Amino acid sequence: MRASRLTGAINIDGKLDEPDWAAATPSSDFTQSYPKVGAKPIDPTEVRVLYDDDALYVGVRMFDSHPDSIAAQLARRDASGIYSDWLHVMVDSYHDRRTSFRFSVNPRGVQKDVLEYDDNKGEDLNWDAVWQVATRIDSLGWTAEYRIPFSQLRFGGAGKGAERIWGFQVMRDVARRNERDSWSPWKTTDPGFVSFEGDLAGLVDVPRPSRLEVLPYVSTKLTRAPGDPANPFYKANDAKPSAGADLKYGLPGGLTLTATVNPDFGQVEVDPAVVNLSAYETFFPEKRPFFVEGANIFNIGSINGGPSYGNQQIFYSRRIGRPPQRFVNGQFVDAPYATTIIGAGKVSGKVGAWTVGLLNAVTSEEKARVVDASNLQTTTPVEPLTNYFAGRIRRDFRDGNTIIGIGGTAVNRDLSDVVFKNLLRSSADVGSLDFEHRWANRQWSLTGALSKSLIEGSRSVIRNAQQSSARYYQRPDAGYLSVDTAANSLGGYSAKLGLNKSGTWQLAATAKAISPGFEVNDLGFMGRVDYRNLGMSGSYNNLDNGKLLRGYSLYLGNNHAWNYGGDKIWTSFFNQVTLNFTNLWNVYAGGEYDPSAIDDRLTRGGPRGRQPTQYGGWMEVDTDQRKLFSYTFNTFYYADEKHGYSKDLSTGVRMRPSSSVLVTVSPELNLLHNTIQFVGASNDALATPTYGRRYVFADIFQTTLSATTRVDWTLSPLLSFQLYAQPFASTGRFKGLKELGKPGTQQYLVYGRDNGSTISPVLDPVTGNTLSYTIVPDGPGAAPSFSIDNPDFRTHSLRGNAVVRWEYRPGSALYFVWQQSRSDFLPFEGDFRTRREMMAIFGRPSNVFLVKVTYWFAR
Repeated sequence: MRASRLTGAINIDGKLDEPDWAAATPSSDFTQSYPKVGAKPIDPTEVRVLYDDDALYVGVRMFDSHPDSIAAQLARRDASGIYSDWLHVMVDSYHDRRTSFRFSVNPRGVQKDVLEYDDNKGEDLNWDAVWQVATRIDSLGWTAEYRIPFSQLRFGGAGKGAERIWGFQVMRDVARRNERDSWSPWKTTDPGFVSFEGDLAGLVDVPRPSRLEVLPYVSTKLTRAPGDPANPFYKANDAKPSAGADLKYGLPGGLTLTATVNPDFGQVEVDPAVVNLSAYETFFPEKRPFFVEGANIFNIGSINGGPSYGNQQIFYSRRIGRPPQRFVNGQFVDAPYATTIIGAGKVSGKVGAWTVGLLNAVTSEEKARVVDASNLQTTTPVEPLTNYFAGRIRRDFRDGNTIIGIGGTAVNRDLSDVVFKNLLRSSADVGSLDFEHRWANRQWSLTGALSKSLIEGSRSVIRNAQQSSARYYQRPDAGYLSVDTAANSLGGYSAKLGLNKSGTWQLAATAKAISPGFEVNDLGFMGRVDYRNLGMSGSYNNLDNGKLLRGYSLYLGNNHAWNYGGDKIWTSFFNQVTLNFTNLWNVYAGGEYDPSAIDDRLTRGGPRGRQPTQYGGWMEVDTDQRKLFSYTFNTFYYADEKHGYSKDLSTGVRMRPSSSVLVTVSPELNLLHNTIQFVGASNDALATPTYGRRYVFADIFQTTLSATTRVDWTLSPLLSFQLYAQPFASTGRFKGLKELGKPGTQQYLVYGRDNGSTISPVLDPVTGNTLSYTIVPDGPGAAPSFSIDNPDFRTHSLRGNAVVRWEYRPGSALYFVWQQSRSDFLPFEGDFRTRREMMAIFGRPSNVFLVKVTYWFAR
């Protein structure tokens, strides 16, 4: 397509009635991407493109033989998952066939801007631009009229009279037919997305714009929370004003400098409640705009492969501004909830064949105020001054079909205060090399990454790292590992390969080796290390549209893992069937079989255990979202050879009472019976089979009930209300306390039944609840007794927030936020009583009210 230079003025009103539109050459050669791949669209679409020195103008006429059936849901900007027709305009201004800026709009003028990256790997919904679009619905269908400032795109300079050629794509979604029409042909089984864009030519003498954007903010937060009136730090009404700013500046060659000073993320949605009984941290996704936007550049050490075991994310931005890591005790304690981010900056973008991403952030030293038992008030540090760095540079070859990259992270802490010397690592560094190679018209791809880590600190800090749940060097039967008490550093590596084939028949495979010393948790996220992994899957995808099915796919896979001592720690075989029906219902179903395998983490630093054979299946049914009410039904059932199980049932209900309101309610019930839940350990020299230590387990019967609710009410594309709430209740009842009888087996000795052992409960004289158990493991006089606290629990929470957002001028917004949380944790009780648990959710609330205003300046 060729763009025409604008000769007059364009009023962005959706009418397309200016002479320049009439003079521009239209393009209407669209084809269906689905459901009838390659077919002519049912209703035609025409596209025209104009430009001047400042902006790109795109005018699109979408004909519709039934304009009264156009789906036009009103929603907040960047909304996803709504039932609506859409128009997508994509511009690959780098012309690298891998990166594209998408500007989407629906018939009601709802805007969505997205950064498409790595051709087909993902999209960044948090990329935001300032642009204009207007739409109109008329008797012929609907129209969209765009003005996209060049300052919102990224491209390098060009000589006088030079013509720019950019990648360009227009896609139209017709919701009632679940039809996508594409200007440049594309189908879902193609090996790329951006690389299948067409070309936009005719852009002559377009200057590279200067780009400077400043977004200052001011906010006031009021916290009202229950507390102890005797606490000298308690305030019934705690008000805190704040101010800061974000900045974006266009550097030469297409790079962008983004900076933030004293950022405030009060409008960000709260994390859901969970109960974590494992030895590993719970992963929560990043939601803060500064760190989410452009995060794809910092996917350091990642690959594109098949099924895999374990996960290590080298850069996990939620470590920046994390809760303080030093816990202090006292009669009263006033400790910060999160570490203050003094400032952060990043340089990102593309210069020729080079992709660059550099990020640096500094967090302040944090202190807690403490009143001890003698009523003496002191101040003590809980988090040191810390610098965080992440960087990645990649180089394209062969028109982007071969890429080589280098990246890494670094954390440096000021440990001048002695309280941190034996608590935190002084430094943590990770370096990584990665590559991607595509061939056979991009049908095949091979990706790989080699990463090395090094942490440094005092001997006790490194000893703790060696004995952490990630590696457990102290395991008595791990002959290939040992704790080095004199070490003041720990290093390791990660090596990964991924192979993929796209098309109707697809193949994906992964090979990984993660050494025992690999460590990225200071600025990354990981669970266990110390394993080698092979996984492979294949699928068949049929897109032929028939009388009953619009398409279907069949999927099979297997996954295997060994630790570095040669123990087989994971084997899994699984399958999935996907059925897409012509009535726009979708059904997904699958099964899994996992043979018994060694579990070298079961005893949490002790000898090997063994997991029982597990098997099960799952199913999801999605109904037609064209209806005012649509539903999602999910269920799974997994069992094991020892009569353990996990049963889950969830339902999602979507309601559209009007074109401006969307309500979703998703209740979920989970019933879990784990026959080998770890409880604790006790030293006993007579426990020779388990190396002088008894490892105690129990059957846990856990019931969890929750209901995630969201309400989106959009009064206009610029004014919206969002509500999120999650009531949550979970109980755990532990029965049949027992100890591991023989390492590497499923042999357990039940207390009170085996070896003449006895178990006696210790009761609370007031409530009658069991507080602990006294256990004589080998019978009276044979071995010393020990105690185990009763691990039964009940926990409840209600978390939510409500946000009113008004974009009162382009790029500027006013927020009114209300956050509420209620929670409790009740030990020694584990039975689930539905009415009681539901009532307990509504405990004493903690409320936070926030008003925040931003103002966008641009030059």
